[in-house]
Amino acid sequence: MGYYKYIFRDPHFIEAIINTGIFVAISVTLEFIIAFALALLINKKFKGAGALLSLALIPMALPPVAVGAMWSSAFAQNGWLNSLLYRLGLITADGKIPFLAGTEMQSLMLIILIDAWQVIPFMMVILLAGLQNLPKESIEAGYIFGADKFTVLRKITMPMMKPSIQTALILRIIAALQVWLIIVMIYGYRRIPVLVEEVVYYNEIVLGFYRVALAYSVIVSIIVSIVAIIYLKVSGAFESSEG
Repeated sequence: MGYYKYIFRDPHFIEAIINTGIFVAISVTLEFIIAFALALLINKKFKGAGALLSLALIPMALPPVAVGAMWSSAFAQNGWLNSLLYRLGLITADGKIPFLAGTEMQSLMLIILIDAWQVIPFMMVILLAGLQNLPKESIEAGYIFGADKFTVLRKITMPMMKPSIQTALILRIIAALQVWLIIVMIYGYRRIPVLVEEVVYYNEIVLGFYRVALAYSVIVSIIVSIVAIIYLKVSGAFESSEG
């Protein structure tokens, strides 16, 4: 129990919970909206849809280590992003943007954008598969009875896609609760504390605190399980499986 008391008294613990909660809420919402919009667009099967799908899947194929290294080099003062902006004439040689010098909240928003770039294709694939399995007759019937595109989407398409939406969201929520590697590779430890980062910090960085890391991992596992159960309960997944 002493290790748990140590964690609960650690100010970084509360900060890690808040940062993780903000990250999950904003990233999952943003990624779902964009992924669903892209899935709807690609599902129209217009000319070039296959090429767009292939390009969109590239970030998903990259491991988190590669993503962290790529964006860490991009946001450096003399990194490739500032160099690109300079070449395009958007900034001057003396006007380089200090991407990594923002507040904790600004840094967290930057991480959310990087994470979205990598994760949106994952959610898009799940939602696109759900869209392609919908019976076209039901959607066409909606138009026949005078419904507009938004009404068909809200009243017919999304309810029928509920299993795919639930799958995409629950997998994304669980993964978002476990984010840490990209943050550490770009900002280092404890610049933006999150729950899993604290586990790694006590296990790898602070010597002799592996039992604290173990206690932290138990807490994180409980939090992930509780969040998953709450989401499944609120979304009605339990009632659907019983039915």
